[in-house]
This record gives sequence, C-alpha cells and structure tokens, in this order.
Amino acid sequence: MTTTTERPAPATVTTGRRASWAAVFVLAGFETRRLLLRVPVLVAFGVYAAWIGWRALDAYDGFPALQDVDRATQNGPQLVGLAVLLSVHQAVLRSRRHDTDRHLSVLMVQPWRRTVAHLLSVVPVALLVALCVGAQFTREALKPGAVGHGSPGELLVGPLSVLLFGGFGVLLGRLLPVPLAAPLLIVFLLFFFALAAEPTGEGWTRWLVPSVGENSVATLPSDLIGRPAGWHALYLAGLALSVALLAVLVSGARLRTVQACVACAVALTTVGAVGQSRGVPEEVTAAREQATVAPEKTQKCVERDGTTYCAFPEWGPRTGDWAGIVDDVRSRAGGGGAGDRPLTVRQRIEARYGLDGDAALAPSARPDEVTVGTSWGGSRVPEFAVTVAGVLVTGGEEALGEMCDGRIVTVMWLGLAGRPDPVADLRRVRLDDSASGSAIVISQTEPLSMTTAHTELVVDLLGQPRDEVAAKVKDGWAELTAPGVTTERVAGVLGVDAPEGEDECE
Repeated sequence: MTTTTERPAPATVTTGRRASWAAVFVLAGFETRRLLLRVPVLVAFGVYAAWIGWRALDAYDGFPALQDVDRATQNGPQLVGLAVLLSVHQAVLRSRRHDTDRHLSVLMVQPWRRTVAHLLSVVPVALLVALCVGAQFTREALKPGAVGHGSPGELLVGPLSVLLFGGFGVLLGRLLPVPLAAPLLIVFLLFFFALAAEPTGEGWTRWLVPSVGENSVATLPSDLIGRPAGWHALYLAGLALSVALLAVLVSGARLRTVQACVACAVALTTVGAVGQSRGVPEEVTAAREQATVAPEKTQKCVERDGTTYCAFPEWGPRTGDWAGIVDDVRSRAGGGGAGDRPLTVRQRIEARYGLDGDAALAPSARPDEVTVGTSWGGSRVPEFAVTVAGVLVTGGEEALGEMCDGRIVTVMWLGLAGRPDPVADLRRVRLDDSASGSAIVISQTEPLSMTTAHTELVVDLLGQPRDEVAAKVKDGWAELTAPGVTTERVAGVLGVDAPEGEDECE
C-alpha cells in the first residue's frame, strides 16, 4: 500500500505597489544620470556658469542692491530649462527610436510610471539650478557694500522654470512622439515670450512667461518694487505641477487621485495668475509718490562733521561712503567758509513710474543740498564728487545746472583731483568717454556742459601736483567762484597757460 504525502502549494508571490514604486525610483535615478550627461544640458550649464562668473567680475561695481540681484538670477536658468526640455523629450522617445516599446510593455512598470520617472529626473537638475541661484545671490549679499533685501519669490523663478520646461518636454513626448516636436516647441516658446513681454510693462500678459524682466534705470527701495513675485512663483509652481500631472494622465493613469491632483494644480495656477495680474497695490503707489516728492518723510538722517546725510533706511550703511567723498572735496575748497559750509546730502529717486521709469531728477531747489542716487560704485562716485564740488562753488544744484563759465574748471578739478585716477574718472563722467574736446558731464540731475577750453585746462590741472593747485585754489577762491569768470582768467589765477580751444558753451 503506497502512501502519498501532499505538500502545500507554494505561496503566490505578488508584486505590490512598493516594488513598482521602487522600480520607478531606480529608473528615475538612471534617467537623471543620463539627463545630466546629455550634451545640450552640459553646454547649457557651462554657459550658465560662465555667465555667473562674468557677472561676478564687475556686477554692481561692488555695491549691489539685493532687490536687483534677485531678478538678475532669472535669465541664466532659462537656457538650462530649454536644454532640459529638448533632452527630456528625446529621453521619452528613446524606446520608440530603438523599437523597444514592445519589450517594455511586459514589465511591471506601466507607461504612466515610466512617465513619472522621467518627470522625477528633472528635479535634481532644478535643485542644481537652485544651488547656482543661491550661490550667485549669496556672493553679492556677502559683499561689504551690499544693501537692500532679496525676494524669495524672485529667487524661485529660475528653478521653477527648469521644472516647467522639463514637464513640457515629457508632456510633448507623450502627446507628439516626433523628434522635431521639441525644437519646434522651443521656437514657439521664444516667440511667445517675445510677444507677451509688452514694452509698456503694464500688461498682465507679460506675467504669463516664466521670467519677467524690468528695464530698470534706477534702483528702488525694496518696499517700492511692486512686483507680484510671490504670486508669480505660485503661478509657476502650479503650472509646472499641472503640466507634469497632465503628462502622467495622458500616459494612461486612470487613478482618481491623479485626476484630483490635476484639478488642484490647475486651481493653484489660476489663483497665482489672478494674483499676479492685479497690478501695483495702491499702498505701494502712494509710497512711491511720497518717496519721490517728500523723501524726508521716510528717510533717516545722520550728521557727520557738519554735513547731514539723509537716506532711505536700507541705504543707511552707505552714508560712510558718501561722507568720505564729501570730506575729500571739502578739504580742497577755499575761503569764505566754503570748506565749512553746512551741506545736506539727500538721497532722491523718481519712483512714481516704477522700475520701468527713466525720468530724470530735477535739481534740488534747496540751498546747499546735494542729490545722491540709489546706485553707487563705478562712475556714480566721481559724478557725486563733481556735484558736491558744484554745490560748494555755486551754493545749490539749480545754479549749478545753469553754470556756463570758467567756474566749471574749478568744479571739475575740485571734484576729481582726489580720485586715484582723476583723468580716467573725467572720462567716466563725460557722455562721450573722452578727455578732449567739448562734452556733456553726466549728473544725477542737470548735466554740465564743458567746452574744449574747459577740458584742456582741467586735464592740465589734474596732471600737476595736487597740493600746489589746492593752495592756489584756496588763495583765489573768491575770484575762481565768481559768476561770469572766464576760463582764461581762471587759468591766470591758477598760474597755467590759457587754453587754446573754443570756449563757448552749447
């Protein structure tokens, strides 16, 4: 009699969600490595890094305003984003190009999960861009002359743009599996960006593009910027999430969770779009008006050695730089109390038109008041020195703007003689960047006009020992600063040959 032993059937092995998602993350890591090594992405990052390094060499002349620096971080990532769009689109089409779709269909990773892996591969690239943005901003923020405050919303634009472009690349690969689709989309996006950016800077459509530039002439205080940076970051985040979830949805995902997330992402995008289209808040408009016509109501003033310095709160630390220039110019001024005359250095801006405004400042109507702007470094330093000298000579900016006689020689020498390279600074403050002939001298308010004779005499004086010329200026101060004095007479008082060039102001 034979006996049979029944063995229990082996347990059924099932592959659960955990195994499927583990495969997704492994695939995402593989695609991330492939994406970071793609030639377009490598080239884009190389250009981006070179652009950051180039800007760091002379950006802001060592005196950055952080409310301008944050916006300056947005252009470079756009190039990386376009390279990611192209490379991710090619990665999605890889299985079609190599005819491996039928092999992938038998794997446990469904098409929509493979789409998720491609989307996840874009995240490390966006994080790398965020690291570059942070490094660029931190470098400027750590400079001794930095002022102001950056906006987190502005700093998020670069990384969010990369996520958005990467999502477009994946979605396009699922909707139009054609190799030329990505290049054509890039051309379309560039055209759309150019079309959406209105020259007036007031249209709400310009905020539909990832990066919204401003043709800013002057730096404004942080609370007067008026850009909806937070709403725009929310809009970009919602749009990037919407595009990514749509790519998952069109890849075959029929989960109600995905459909609900798409609806939430679209709602998030809508909220951000509505928020960023509301324009400049009324309180910001009122603050701009006050900062323009009555800056003393919001400024803080300090007194140093007989000069009062009034600045917007963010520029308080910069009064020391201004004081160094004022003291240097005062040290060469002559008799009659000019060297000890009480001055007021006041920071003035034209903020009523926002960052796109380019209106010139009118000369201050207050006696002994010197205008200084919100930018510093480079040519702004000798410009300020010349204005200080002009107010010491004429008594006010209105009289300085009307001056057209030999006093210009005294003003220019007084303002530039203390500079490390006075002739180079003379070129910087002249509109034609020259040290010969007639030219317009740039100023925060009314420009000055130098004749050929003025230029010849100033260059001659700047080439002589400073202390010797300073002694002659002090001795002949009354005659050198008398209204209507001729250039020839100024040359005689200072003991140099009269210039030969023409001496008629335009």
